[in-house]
Amino acid sequence: MAASRFDVVAFDLDGTLADTADDLAAALNYALVLADRAPLGLETVRAMVGHGTRALMRKGLAATGDVTEALVDASLPDLTNFYAANICTATTGYPGVEQALDMLAEQGSRLAVCTNKPERLATMLVEALGWTDRFAAVIGGDTLAFTKPDPAMLHAAISRAGGGRAAYVGDSITDADTARAAAIPFVAVSFGFLDRPVGELGAAAVIDHYDELPAALASLVRVT
Repeated sequence: MAASRFDVVAFDLDGTLADTADDLAAALNYALVLADRAPLGLETVRAMVGHGTRALMRKGLAATGDVTEALVDASLPDLTNFYAANICTATTGYPGVEQALDMLAEQGSRLAVCTNKPERLATMLVEALGWTDRFAAVIGGDTLAFTKPDPAMLHAAISRAGGGRAAYVGDSITDADTARAAAIPFVAVSFGFLDRPVGELGAAAVIDHYDELPAALASLVRVT
């Protein structure tokens, strides 16, 4: 008989659990201005998120002029220091996310974060949102020697949360590719930092609001 739940449900962070675009844009633009570059609009920055802070800095510099790795090295501390000091100024969890997390926990699932955001910043954000006790593991882009879409990162998050039958929730093709490579079901959110139409992610289920997540996961348990 199929289990009634997933043992572990892992989540991407930016654009999946929380809308971090405003705070990330403020940090990137702070670093760009210090590098004598023009600031970028919110939607432009939103489309750049998902591969970690170094990639965000590189994309911001590339969008405003020439970019070298030396310039990324020089500007990255400005971004990360500003972001760390202002990590939850405008960031909010998506509607219904806390209720969904609590419902999954009540059903016996353990929860994990698997994000390309550096672990220190991911942990700071989870704490600032008041979610520390909700997650059994937080794996960031610098926790291990690899990042998403390498499935080893997701496997590590699941293992640190206690292991077992798992599903992954995210908002990007990187998240979808990670889950696919890890051979676990992927649930896509339609409201995140989508880099393409959600229907093109190949998700096993799509949710438009977090109040749909428990039922979506339950339907996947029955068929996996």
